[in-house]
Amino acid sequence: MKRGWTRVLRSRTYRLHLWLLVVVIASSVSLVGCGGAKGPGAAAGPTKVRVALDWYPNSDHAGLYVALERGYFKAAGLEVELYTPANPSDVLKTVGAGRDDFGISYQPEVILARAQGIPVKSIAAIVQYPLDSILTLKSSGITSPAQLRGKRVGYPGLPLDEALITVLLEKDGLTLKDVELVNVGYDLVPSLIGRRVDAVIGAYWTHESILAEMQGHPVNVLRLEQLGIPRFYELVLVTRDAMVTGRAEVVERFVKAVVQGYMEAAKDPAEAFNVLAKRNPEINKDMERQAIELLAPLFYKEGEIPIFGWQTLERWDGFMRWMKGVQLLEREIDPREAFTNEFVEKAAKSGM
Repeated sequence: MKRGWTRVLRSRTYRLHLWLLVVVIASSVSLVGCGGAKGPGAAAGPTKVRVALDWYPNSDHAGLYVALERGYFKAAGLEVELYTPANPSDVLKTVGAGRDDFGISYQPEVILARAQGIPVKSIAAIVQYPLDSILTLKSSGITSPAQLRGKRVGYPGLPLDEALITVLLEKDGLTLKDVELVNVGYDLVPSLIGRRVDAVIGAYWTHESILAEMQGHPVNVLRLEQLGIPRFYELVLVTRDAMVTGRAEVVERFVKAVVQGYMEAAKDPAEAFNVLAKRNPEINKDMERQAIELLAPLFYKEGEIPIFGWQTLERWDGFMRWMKGVQLLEREIDPREAFTNEFVEKAAKSGM
């Protein structure tokens, strides 16, 4: 039997038929690999990209959902997955390692990551101002850090917030020994309205302040940049260095769609809220409706920056030096390596 099959395989007719079969199979595989494209030169399918959010979907992310809902990513040839990681604090690690293509993070975290050798870069500023703040109940009468002497201050347990309250107290002649610092995790609002603490730091004035007031507890909001803390970008869009150098065309298409989405969210926050709520029906609608109105001018304000996403070397360098000064950073980094305006500039030139 084996010898019989050998003779068949050696026949020229069989070899010709076998060659034709191989050609047909190879052509079929090629078509499948091209997403079903037919004919030479047909376009490939969309490029899939994965975006790790810094928290559950909320008004901070409104521009992303506008871009998704209105087909800006699709028009850019992208299939975008937005998701919340099990541990959002790992965003810079997963982006730096290439497990995610893009992510949402914070300027101070990007500085720390680069100092640790994680190759991530900010490619657009999402929120142009700090959102972190000190909150106190209006009934307490506490309207400045100077009035915190002998008081309990709740915080999420983050080194940045500890450094911030230390600096703010020192500006008013106090030290950390003059207050009782209480790690309340992220139970900031319950701790404040339950009077377990007299003030909290680490609370977003576009989120926790709204929650407190919705529960019938008016608050005083002490914004960091109004208390003398150097202004920094609260939220930034990041990717890894290898994406910027090796897949710049993908980054360019992605950023252009993001810019479109956020420029529209800034212009029409009510409609941006509608899109966010449609895509994420589980959100706290009463809170997010108020939050987006506060956030819209922080995304983009005409006359303040040329286009959504713009960043300055002065702010990156200034906050990096502040972090070094308060011992949050062991060594300085080159701030020019931590961010780039390349892609928002291209979006602007394209007629955005």
